Amino acid sequence: MADAPAGKAGDLHAELDRRAGEVERRVVGWRHHLHRYPELPNREKHTAQLVIDHLESLGLDEVRTGVAGYGVVGVLRGGLPGERVIALRADMDALPVRETSGVDFASTVVDDDYPGGPFPVAHACGHDCHTAMLMGAATVLAGARGRLPGTVLFVFQPAEEGPPADEPGGAARMEAEDALADPRPTMVYGHHVVPLPAGWVGYREGPQYAASCMIKVVVTGHQVHGSTPWEGRDPLPPAADIIAATGQLYRQVDAHHAVTVSIGHVEDVGRFNIIGERVTLWGTARCADESGMAAVQRLLTRTADHIARAYGCAARVEFLQPVPPVRNAPAWVEAALPTLRRVAGEDRTVRSQPTLGYDDVSVFVNRYGGLYVMLGVQDTEMVDGVPRPVEGGRGLVVNHDPAFYADDAALVTGVRLHAHVAADHLGGALVPRTDPAP
Repeated sequence: MADAPAGKAGDLHAELDRRAGEVERRVVGWRHHLHRYPELPNREKHTAQLVIDHLESLGLDEVRTGVAGYGVVGVLRGGLPGERVIALRADMDALPVRETSGVDFASTVVDDDYPGGPFPVAHACGHDCHTAMLMGAATVLAGARGRLPGTVLFVFQPAEEGPPADEPGGAARMEAEDALADPRPTMVYGHHVVPLPAGWVGYREGPQYAASCMIKVVVTGHQVHGSTPWEGRDPLPPAADIIAATGQLYRQVDAHHAVTVSIGHVEDVGRFNIIGERVTLWGTARCADESGMAAVQRLLTRTADHIARAYGCAARVEFLQPVPPVRNAPAWVEAALPTLRRVAGEDRTVRSQPTLGYDDVSVFVNRYGGLYVMLGVQDTEMVDGVPRPVEGGRGLVVNHDPAFYADDAALVTGVRLHAHVAADHLGGALVPRTDPAP
């Protein structure tokens, strides 16, 4: 297949931008609706139905539903011959957070039935934006399908934030179900909203997001009345010491491997006058690479065991829902930079810092190749390469903060990014020149 001539590609880019402008108001409306009615991982029923109804209205070649739970994959075959396949990915789930953003479309949803709940629910990580932007991109690309070679997959993924501990979910479940196997992508692309200046794009060669796993530590003792602790084995003191010890694990890991271990939730089966039999600790480990993760898991297992036995108790440590790091191969970044700069602007496309956040888009990017970048959505400015709050703005609020916000004006940039990346890859302009090994 011959790649698209430069003049025709420029005309296509202009058409994509025009169509993105036409759908912008709808994208904002979708985002507000999704934000007002968020759903937790593996429970994205109504979110998925909104996506399904819209994709079916576009006349796509296929709309696959019930993928890995509530996942949706739309298939758009271009009107021109071509063998390349691009998968555009957005996650749909929300967080168990009580929103304090103050926007007039804020969530008041409470999920009474979710395991461990009831939980307040909010889109404190911006997945409402991701879903709405990809719905907009599907509109744009479906309208221009006659000028597209190859195939576009619109991948709406559930449970990126991690399903309940006893449920499969997320990108790993989609891969297990061969959700992207036919046709197999030649590139995967996505972006995540972050507190960069609104409309800016951050990219990075190599590790962008960390490896992650869920931690479960069960400390078991012997239940007894609170008035006679010497007759039992109290699991709370060793559990507390294990929590304290996790804050020192980094000192036992090579400083060249960035790691963090956090315990975020504690469950105790006792009550005010009963020393319970067990305490369960839930947390997360984040590491810049897999070797650091292996070291952390080994150290935490040993530490928990030794502390528990010192109190006459026992500790069982499990590491659940592993997620590999997101690595952008330099060859993919080099190929994509002209596209990113065309959409966001030369001066608004910047190299970003690595983070110990995680995103299971890595399952797709690592397998099929591609790119994952950051899209700025806040009232910030870059100072010495770091985002800082703009005076008089809404501030810099990180993802997962209950007050997290996103500027609606940045959403159209996300729509354009999806559309331009898809058109450039299918047309042959966004293809690595060398072996895209990280």
